[in-house]
Amino acid sequence: MTATPRAIELIRAAAAAAAEKKATDIVAFDVSEQLVITDAFLVATAANDRQVKSVVDEIEDVLRELGAKPVRREGVRDGRWALIDYADIVVHVQHTEERAFYALERLWRDCPEIDVSDVVGPVEPAAAQDQ
Repeated sequence: MTATPRAIELIRAAAAAAAEKKATDIVAFDVSEQLVITDAFLVATAANDRQVKSVVDEIEDVLRELGAKPVRREGVRDGRWALIDYADIVVHVQHTEERAFYALERLWRDCPEIDVSDVVGPVEPAAAQDQ
């Protein structure tokens, strides 16, 4: 089983929205083989609490235009690790420190990546931007 076309559409739209708000390290995984509750994960990094909230707001606005409503959202108020669950996809927007500590991509490294490079541009690690 692979991610549904709808899940791919939502992941790509969420990735583009995150990139629009200058999120970094944007990666997407097809987790449909490992999980029955969702098809895909998007993980993005934001440099500070305010940016986490800004990225989440943009993703929600863009996905709302596509008719998607979050089933659940957590952590947005704290601005450290926001999780937005759309059932078909789950979006994680993490502060730089949380991203490094939890390293979600290590947990899902055996899952196929969903290519979003054409909607986010080249993947540039947050550390490279600081130089």
